[in-house]
Amino acid sequence: MTDFIKNIESKIKEIINSCGYETDTVLLVPSARPDLGDYQYNGVMSLAKVYHKNPIEIANEIVDKLKDIKELTNVNVAGPGFINVSFTNEALIEYFENTRYQELDYSKNENKKVIIDYGGPNVAKTLHVGHLRSADIGEALKRLAKRLGYDVISDVHLGDWGRQMGLVMLELRLMHPEWVFFDENYNGEYPTSLPITKEDLDNLYPIASNKAKEDEQYLESAREITFKLQQKEKGYVKLWEILINNSTEYIKKLYDILNVSFDLWLGESDSANYIDELFELLESKGLIKDSEGAKIIDVSNEDDQLEIPPLLLEKSNGAISYETTDLATIYQRMKDYNPDEIWYVVDKRQELHFTQVFRAAYKAGIVPENVKLKFIGFGTMNGKDGKPFKTRDGGVMTLESLINLVKDETSKKLNDNILESEKDEVTTDIAVGALKYADLLSDRSTDYIFDVEKFSDLNGKTGVYLLYSTLRMKSLLTKAKESNITDFKITSINNDIDRNIYLKLLEVSSNLDKSYNEKSLHDITDFLYELTNRYNSFYSAFKVLNEENTSLRDSWLALTEIVYKTNIFLLDILGIKLPKKM
Repeated sequence: MTDFIKNIESKIKEIINSCGYETDTVLLVPSARPDLGDYQYNGVMSLAKVYHKNPIEIANEIVDKLKDIKELTNVNVAGPGFINVSFTNEALIEYFENTRYQELDYSKNENKKVIIDYGGPNVAKTLHVGHLRSADIGEALKRLAKRLGYDVISDVHLGDWGRQMGLVMLELRLMHPEWVFFDENYNGEYPTSLPITKEDLDNLYPIASNKAKEDEQYLESAREITFKLQQKEKGYVKLWEILINNSTEYIKKLYDILNVSFDLWLGESDSANYIDELFELLESKGLIKDSEGAKIIDVSNEDDQLEIPPLLLEKSNGAISYETTDLATIYQRMKDYNPDEIWYVVDKRQELHFTQVFRAAYKAGIVPENVKLKFIGFGTMNGKDGKPFKTRDGGVMTLESLINLVKDETSKKLNDNILESEKDEVTTDIAVGALKYADLLSDRSTDYIFDVEKFSDLNGKTGVYLLYSTLRMKSLLTKAKESNITDFKITSINNDIDRNIYLKLLEVSSNLDKSYNEKSLHDITDFLYELTNRYNSFYSAFKVLNEENTSLRDSWLALTEIVYKTNIFLLDILGIKLPKKM
């Protein structure tokens, strides 16, 4: 799919070069003064510095030749040398009529492989609201990168090998000491399921965690079990496998509801097979140091402004640390997939941890300097009180409860004509759309306040507003089809309301590029809202199907189709489904 703006930039670049000025790139940006032009080029001042000439003189020289580009009109110079250009209606009509039959394709045609690590739920623990942002941001970045043509591999990276497993198993041992999993002398067949409910499992970790905070001996027992698991003691491994299977099944169901998927369902445990190789490599590089019985790597640099503590490889009791499994995971990913980049979509409070791990990976030569390890941190979702979102009684809210809370609110927006059999699917799609849009609306690195009523509103900057508006576009196109109006095309741009929609549509490509480069989705959420708002202004101003001028009616239907397809395309990048009805 050709890009209108990039094509014009290329033509302007040729003209600038023909004037005797060398420039590698020409960047057009939407004009801050629409009365002067649709777009502007601000590179003349840079050329003036290089060629020691008056910028106005250079700008006028370029403008004289720009008038020969047939797609441009109203070419002028403003201020100290800003070049303003407008596009002819004929050029816009030709471009959008030619491309509206094509798939929306913004591929960069670059051979780049990216691994995205997001999700990160701990098994045998209930997913809570803190897991939402990693899933939403990671999924959207994955979809964005794929739309731009990159080879993307997503990994949920389950927390299945750390101390939380020791705590859960310890509590199970105390509750059920008769289980054969805890009998070191047992040599028979192990059970393949547990005689306890999902609710029982959900309560295990909170109980064990609270005990560990108050009882040092309890905590030490959990550490011992963790060590036995990591040493592959058979009974604990068999129990662990059952816990993994039960938890993964539940986690997948919840992620399915959120329209989140992964190519790989690996965890910390999968890196265990690489630990020995990793230690051999680190030993050969002379990087491992002893520290009070523990093993560490010094990852500090001379120019550090803040102290960067050493990376802990192995605890004094022989247990492998969280840092080591992350380092071994990078070792595994480089060996198995040889990516160009690895992104970690995690809470911004983990930045120090990943600074240590990344430095160790580069220092050991696990990752070549040309491979990018990128920390993509995000802020927290807070309640109206500005504190992390909780239940009414102050407890940690589960992710499932949050989804149901939003479903209850968005169900109030449904029309009465929705069948009872359809309600759950429709309310789920609307609720997840509202939740995701709110979650991706703010800059990812900042904390934000989630207001259920506000973000479930049919009006304003909400996912519900976008879904309702997009369904209305679909309904208009459906009614046209039912009236046998199908062979429509763009023949005219009738007014500024139409034209402003077309101009906004020209920004899709640059918007996607900016979102990708900044690894943030708020540019897309903002764009969707602005485009939809412009369309709704148009929809309110004109009665499309009742328009007597068939050429004008058909142009409006074609415009509706383009905006509808663009909305569906961008909503899909955000991981938001369009419900069947509202």
